[in-house]
Amino acid sequence: MSSDLGRAEALAALVLVPLMIVVFRGAVAAMLPLLVGLLTVLATFLWLRAVNSLTDLSIFALNLVIGLGLGLAIDYSLLMVSRYREEAGRRGHGPAAVGATLATAGRTVVFSSLTVAAAMASLLVFPQPFLYSMGLGGILVVSSAAVIALTLLPAVLTLLGPRLDALAVRRAPTSDDHEGGWYRLAAAVMRRPGTVAVATGALLLLLGTPFLGVRFTSVDPSVLPESASARQVFDALQRDFAADATTPASVQISAPQSAAPAVATLADQVRTLPTAALVTPPRYLGADTWALDAFSGAPFLAPQSKDLVEGIRGVHSALPLRVTGATAQFVDLQSSLRDHLPLGIGIVAVVTLLVLFALTGSAVLPMKALVMNALSLSAAFRVLVFVFQDGRLTGLLDYTGQGALESTQPILLFAIAFGLSTDYGVFLLARIKEHHDAGLPTTEAVALGLERTGRVVTAAALLFCVAIGAFASSSIVFIKELGVGTAAAVVIDATIVRALLVPSLMALLGDWNWWAPRPLRLLWRRLRLDRLESSAARA
Repeated sequence: MSSDLGRAEALAALVLVPLMIVVFRGAVAAMLPLLVGLLTVLATFLWLRAVNSLTDLSIFALNLVIGLGLGLAIDYSLLMVSRYREEAGRRGHGPAAVGATLATAGRTVVFSSLTVAAAMASLLVFPQPFLYSMGLGGILVVSSAAVIALTLLPAVLTLLGPRLDALAVRRAPTSDDHEGGWYRLAAAVMRRPGTVAVATGALLLLLGTPFLGVRFTSVDPSVLPESASARQVFDALQRDFAADATTPASVQISAPQSAAPAVATLADQVRTLPTAALVTPPRYLGADTWALDAFSGAPFLAPQSKDLVEGIRGVHSALPLRVTGATAQFVDLQSSLRDHLPLGIGIVAVVTLLVLFALTGSAVLPMKALVMNALSLSAAFRVLVFVFQDGRLTGLLDYTGQGALESTQPILLFAIAFGLSTDYGVFLLARIKEHHDAGLPTTEAVALGLERTGRVVTAAALLFCVAIGAFASSSIVFIKELGVGTAAAVVIDATIVRALLVPSLMALLGDWNWWAPRPLRLLWRRLRLDRLESSAARA
């Protein structure tokens, strides 16, 4: 893990620094996301250290904190700096431009961080330490990034003033908004919104359909590089011993030593199971505990081995028994994930609906965002299946295919990718809402919103992919899955969804985009959320 983190940081820095100088249009401006990112990661490490004094945390949370911390720092910094330059062009450098930036881009950062934090909070419902640690780390890093971007960054912008553009490598674009490439793209899409929406939706569905054939596996030494001693021993056991010789279903029976006949009868019942190839004689361990091992004659994750575990648990006996072992642990993990998944999805969906309603005052746009996020997620999952389950790019990514995905990765990717998809959606919707509140028709507001945010979202997505995608260099397979899957989700969302699906659907819906039932509209106004909108529009 230490080696992986160091390599990922080095690779990310090597690529990110020159890219940020180009994207932020200068060396001085490019240092701002590095400053925000460094402080975000350090602040999160401090919080994790405090939490770690109370409970154990997975070491893999460090990967998420570094990758997500750098990525969000870049996103928020780019959004704030871009808006500050825009406001400075109208108001001049100084407190007025910073105040307008906070009222607009700062407000967007608040809503964006809430959606990402909610997505990561959904992982807290899972009792598995890996997922729980990732959720906690995600919440802390998102909160830290938002706080630093809304406090330190505006102060630095005020201090820098016009020096923000010192050591510039290229000038800001000077073309009119109506002549920009993103404006023309949005206008072209909205001229045939039905065709584009159907074609884009069908493409995403087609990309995501193969995920229905996903297979899952557990974490074992095969996720380690071949140079690791644990991997070498594992390979030797797999090669030189029977398929399940080292991974039996271990049965623990609670009974006193005097109950030997009843235990023997129970062992005979286990032997009669059609999936039991071999059952050892019961042995007394002391403390009213007996044990026996049952072998299926198949690999420990084969259907026959899983059926053996379920069959033993279904044996009718007056003696209490429990089953453990690698197969039983995997079966229990799958069951636990299935049981907790609906609650996790429910938390993400409900909070996303509430936050986007608070942002837009619309009941339609939040529902549409959920559908678009689901489409982009299904396509990203397909990438994982194509690469890691099907065993492709093994040479390029330097891994050994397991023929399946690690069980927790789709859930983790769901939380991260869903949060990031909503994050970029907030960037775009907030700007479209500003133009719509200024009196522009929906189609014009969408085109101008995409023109103003298209470059920001695309650049932010590119830089985020570098930050999180660096973990594809990890020597541990499921960390590679995290890096590749998240990068794929971000690319799909920032291109196909934001550039094509969003403008086409908004053009189709027209004024219905802003519809909400009267009670919800009154609630939105009673909570004075409309005043936040009007203050942002005035700024």
